[in-house]
Amino acid sequence: MVKRKTAMNIRKAHRYLGIFIGIQFIMWMVSGLYFSWTDLDEIHGDHFKKETPITTSFQNLKGPSELKPDLEINSISLQEISGEPYYYINQELLINAKTGEKLQEINEQQALDIAARYMKADLEVSDIKRITETGEHHEYRGNLLPAYVLSYKTDENLKAYIGAENGDFRTVRHRDWRWFDFLWMTHTMDYEGRDNFNNTILRAFSLLGLITVLSGFLLWYISSPTVRKLIKPKKKNKL
Repeated sequence: MVKRKTAMNIRKAHRYLGIFIGIQFIMWMVSGLYFSWTDLDEIHGDHFKKETPITTSFQNLKGPSELKPDLEINSISLQEISGEPYYYINQELLINAKTGEKLQEINEQQALDIAARYMKADLEVSDIKRITETGEHHEYRGNLLPAYVLSYKTDENLKAYIGAENGDFRTVRHRDWRWFDFLWMTHTMDYEGRDNFNNTILRAFSLLGLITVLSGFLLWYISSPTVRKLIKPKKKNKL
């Protein structure tokens, strides 16, 4: 059997490891429960948006090569902005699909018109502003900038984001999404980008968690009366 001093050292290591990573274990369990009971469509804010965005049919559009014959085109998409068709070319150039007029950036009214095509009609805009930068923990991090952010009069602190350079409806953010984002951060332990499962902190805590569990099994093994009886050598019968 293991010596008493060794057993005490194992017990002490198990106890301190449990204290050290216990809070993170709780966060893993709480966040896991939240994720398993959450409707992702609601987290994405689909219940704030129309099932099908309002679209306009266009006729007599000119081709991009006709409008910009000298332009080399690598990518192109058709955007509707305030009822007008626009080509977004090479992810940098926005031109009217009828006149060829270049649009450097949409304005506030155009951003409101785009949002109205996607968001439910009963939602009232309380504020709109243009943003040019976001921090590492901003809810719009990693998205196209500059952008317009529209705030709505709701209890959920609802916001919609519209790309200023291409007039693209980007995303919505609200209270439940922010809770999800925070818990996802604590789950992955990526406190910057949120989605890096290969970060050092997560690896270290996962390893420590495994050691804690294994030390618990070891403590059970060396302190269990049943195990002691099984491994205790039987005394030889005297002749």
